[in-house]
Amino acid sequence: MTELTGEITVEQTFNFDTNWEALLDNRAFVKAFLSDVLGNYMLKQRWYGGKASNIKYIELAEYFKIQQDGEVYFGLILEVNFVEAFYQHYFLPIAFVTDDNFAKKDRILPISINNQKGYIIDAVNLESFRKLVFERILTALPKDTTKVQYHKSHLLNNVVYETSRFMGLEQSNTSIVYNENYVLKFFRRIYADKNPDYEMSRFLSEKKEFKNTPPYLGSINIVDSEENNITIALMQQMIPNEGDAWEYMLKEFHKVFQNIGQKNIDINALPNTVLYQRLTVNDIPAQIIDWVGLGLFLKIQKIAKRTAEMHIALGSEFEETAFTPAHFNGDYTVWLKNRMLYQFQNRLNIIENNLDKLEGLSLELAEEFLDKKNQIRKRFLSFDWTKLKSERIRIHGDYHLGQILVHNDDFYILDFEGEPESTIRDRKVKQPALKDVAGLFRSFHYAIYGTIFNNFKAYNISQNDLFNAGELFYRYLTSLFLDTYITEIQEANLNLGYNQERIFILKYCLLEKAVYELGYELNSRPQWAVIPLKGISNIINH
Repeated sequence: MTELTGEITVEQTFNFDTNWEALLDNRAFVKAFLSDVLGNYMLKQRWYGGKASNIKYIELAEYFKIQQDGEVYFGLILEVNFVEAFYQHYFLPIAFVTDDNFAKKDRILPISINNQKGYIIDAVNLESFRKLVFERILTALPKDTTKVQYHKSHLLNNVVYETSRFMGLEQSNTSIVYNENYVLKFFRRIYADKNPDYEMSRFLSEKKEFKNTPPYLGSINIVDSEENNITIALMQQMIPNEGDAWEYMLKEFHKVFQNIGQKNIDINALPNTVLYQRLTVNDIPAQIIDWVGLGLFLKIQKIAKRTAEMHIALGSEFEETAFTPAHFNGDYTVWLKNRMLYQFQNRLNIIENNLDKLEGLSLELAEEFLDKKNQIRKRFLSFDWTKLKSERIRIHGDYHLGQILVHNDDFYILDFEGEPESTIRDRKVKQPALKDVAGLFRSFHYAIYGTIFNNFKAYNISQNDLFNAGELFYRYLTSLFLDTYITEIQEANLNLGYNQERIFILKYCLLEKAVYELGYELNSRPQWAVIPLKGISNIINH
């Protein structure tokens, strides 16, 4: 254990009389490496999730060799302990380089090994490391029982290494593109268990042959000293795409709002509909089709169909217990209510402390939220599992438009890691499939308001009329999605319960999602707090 003292600087060079392969057994090296130099390096990394907390010290929890034919790199599991009395684990592969011109931005520690000067760097910067990892997956044995376990899918045949590059800026992981055809994702923040992204991707791809997710091709898991199986990398087919559905919908929704002025539409004269009432395309009035455009409604139907197919695949397993559907019960209810009440109290505190940052409709809705806090709390406590006949399944867990790729008029679902704030155990809890639907509905709501905020001046329409148009659009969009989704699900005999139960669960999950979002908006961009606040108001007033 090394307290961060500020004694070591990047300019200092340590000399170690040992060879590279034995360096991690050298206590003096480990002490120098775990100093504040490493802490400072991690603070600068996009994938590091502890920026809001203060590092107390960093420990080396585990290390292992990533090697082939005498070429050796080290994989480190670092335990970052915080002053605030919690810790996180991170995966960092390291290499030693002697070229003074190399990886200037990603150097961690200058050292000298047997009087040869160089730098410890993050190994992903080295093509030789990226190539070695790819080849270890390509040559993986069907059953690997070593500490570092490489796995290859039957889909990965007759492949040789050609090229590798970084995929781009990501928040929590590092992705490498191989041969412009495969993506290997290194998980940086790691947990003492298999990553849900690995589990779900492999299950959907290998066992259910679900076509609208990137096919699983391989992985790297390690078995730690406590026999935990930890996922450090996942490889999938690269889906050629035109971007994600969030960017796609922002452009499409912009056209919808432009149409108001271009077609001289009187928003207040348009026919309304009940929130979350199932509608087919034929049920949507001609004036609404004329305003929004049939093409966009057909795209919404396609996303609904793909979402249903994902849930049908996840809910049709009867052998692998991690994926078999389960009924609601008392244990689940206790877990859910504890989570909800903790989160709700946290958001109440945040909103009370941030009221001075709000104005106009945001302030009005925030005051309504505070006035009706007991009513909202009762909503969360009203979950009575004995009245529910539907089933719980493994779900995506963090489903929104940014997790969907657009390609050739179709949609592909990715990133099954789950909700970032949740523990790894909570991410694997079987939940109502409608929780994913609620996540997407909240994403639609965000895209509508995001479009209004980003282009407000271009529309030349009052904000009030734009908000009314947005809410009307949201009703038709979600009602069409719901009908398409439920029709698909029922044809496959996945049990979502009767209509009354479905609406109860959907509203419960929407309220949960909107309350979750409220914390982020109030802390990061208070002017957007109107979006979750409006979502909460919609639910508690209908």
